[in-house]
Amino acid sequence: MIALAAQATIAAMSDVHSDQLLSEVAALPQLPGVYRYFDAAGAVLYVGKARNLKKRVANYFQKSHGGTRIGHMISKIARMETTVVRSEAEALLLENNLIKSLKPRYNILFRDDKSYPYLKIASHTFPRLAYYRGATDRKHRYFGPYPSAWAVKESIQLLQKVFKLRTCEDTVYANRTRPCLLYQIKRCTGPCVGYITPEAYAQDVANAESFLMGDTQAVLGQLEGRMTAHAEKLEFEQAAELRNQMSAISRVLHQQSIEIASDKDVDILAVKVQGGKACVNLAMVRGGRHLGDRAYFPVHVEDASLVHPDELDEGSAPAAADPVEVQVLEAFIAQHYIDVPVPATLVLSELVSRSLIEAVSQQAGTRVTAVFQPREQRRHWLEMAQTNAGLQLARLLAEEGSQQARTRALVDALELAPDDLDSMRIECFDISHTAGEATQASCVVFEKHAMQNREYRRYNIEGITPGDDYAAMRQVLTRRYGRLAETMAAETDAPTPGDGGGADAPAGTKAARMPDLVLVDGGKGQVSMAREVFSELGLPLSLIVGVEKGEGRKVGLEELVFADGREKVYLGRDSAALMLVAQIRDEAHRFAITGMRAKRAKVRVGGSQLEDIPGIGPKRRARLLQRFGGIRGVAAASVEDIASVEGIALDLAEDIYKALH
Repeated sequence: MIALAAQATIAAMSDVHSDQLLSEVAALPQLPGVYRYFDAAGAVLYVGKARNLKKRVANYFQKSHGGTRIGHMISKIARMETTVVRSEAEALLLENNLIKSLKPRYNILFRDDKSYPYLKIASHTFPRLAYYRGATDRKHRYFGPYPSAWAVKESIQLLQKVFKLRTCEDTVYANRTRPCLLYQIKRCTGPCVGYITPEAYAQDVANAESFLMGDTQAVLGQLEGRMTAHAEKLEFEQAAELRNQMSAISRVLHQQSIEIASDKDVDILAVKVQGGKACVNLAMVRGGRHLGDRAYFPVHVEDASLVHPDELDEGSAPAAADPVEVQVLEAFIAQHYIDVPVPATLVLSELVSRSLIEAVSQQAGTRVTAVFQPREQRRHWLEMAQTNAGLQLARLLAEEGSQQARTRALVDALELAPDDLDSMRIECFDISHTAGEATQASCVVFEKHAMQNREYRRYNIEGITPGDDYAAMRQVLTRRYGRLAETMAAETDAPTPGDGGGADAPAGTKAARMPDLVLVDGGKGQVSMAREVFSELGLPLSLIVGVEKGEGRKVGLEELVFADGREKVYLGRDSAALMLVAQIRDEAHRFAITGMRAKRAKVRVGGSQLEDIPGIGPKRRARLLQRFGGIRGVAAASVEDIASVEGIALDLAEDIYKALH
């Protein structure tokens, strides 16, 4: 009976998957490696690692997963790629590098964060303290990483109080003839004007470095020895300075007595999972000081946890899948420490696999110890991290609930009918220019209850009368939806709202779809222009809504104008739907303005070509750029057009034309 069931399962799989794919699975080696599953469109579904590729991958295709989520994923597999490696540690590192780069649908994924900030002691005769973020340089000293910019700046202020190291830029330092305010308030020793010798300053720098590395007792002992030596020589003023420095360090240690421990560098990791969401809270201890924490929220937690493969050891039965908390924490450790230095000790809220810690140690080139169920100070640190993880996750769930409520309120207010509230997609357009110069249109996207920054687009508007916002709106809407309209008309199985992503993508891709709502920043005029464009393209007018400013252009008094003939709607100042519309509209306005300003700056830099022409000063240059929308417009104009500008005679227009051609 068992053999018949296995044959039935294989036969069922052969109906779903090609013979080529199944033969590739059968031919896999029994070696460690990484596998990738792709769907028919070439999108990556899942990336996994295995001690034994043949056993692991065959496990997907030989077992009956029924209507489970893992079964749903397996039914989509159209192609597979594998990479054989030398060890499980190599497989783990390669797996997580691929997860970060490919962003599979069914893997737990932590989004790339900005690089961590560091405290930098710059190489110099009188080294400078500085906040730093970016690639490190060996000639300077770096301390950290720190969880936030605030933590770095707090440490800099602390070092200024205790060791009085300079923080001014080298250019400022080199040009001072009098000490600055920091010297007056005893936060600097005035090296810029020679108030301290290089040797004494170097000693302060060395003490600051020791303090940052946690060697506070060594620093106090060294300062006490120097103070005693000065006192014996009757150099009481120098001895008093060192006494004050020791007092400052002692005050700091007393204020942070809760945070000081024997540990030098430790990362504390706590995970909380609730409602299909997860939070990993990372707290950092550097030099024995607790510097603060940072929360991380992975995506795909629910999908990934349900398709997590059973572990298969050779000759043994499959083990139960790890709890979701363990899966999330292991994914964070593997992905986070690919790019970030790992400290010697990790204090963890969940017991992770030994092979993962070994792989991280191998990647770092140093021994890393993982501590589960810690004691004493480490236990207090972990309890704080767990509390913060719970608070951060509760905040996220509350915010998401609020965002979903706003989306629902807008759907109800406008009587929309999206296929799925979570995939409700809104695109909003705005036009920005300065008196006709550097005209740009922006398109921002709202989907999954949040702004989707990666899908924002800017459009350079050309070939219109400068300052004609209606023509600019016509151009951007035509460019945005023209190709999609052609695709929808040509295909018999046209995509419907809710099937994909951005509207101006090629046909047949995930991004080829119309939004559920198109917002334009403007009243009847802009809506009329949008209606003309959609009518010409054969697109539904019910999608278009204009955001018209209310009386006095006050926020909260906006009215919505419809292209399909419905009466204007005022949602009310406290309406959740209006708050969402205003948020999207304001984001489109911000995005348009920043693009326009950048473009205008480039145009004006290019406009320096005009100033090189005899007879062209700032006023004539500004008139030319304003009339023709930039230097390119001036170059494209005829002599007669140039001469029509106020203050430009025919002979000067000829000189301008010749200079630009």
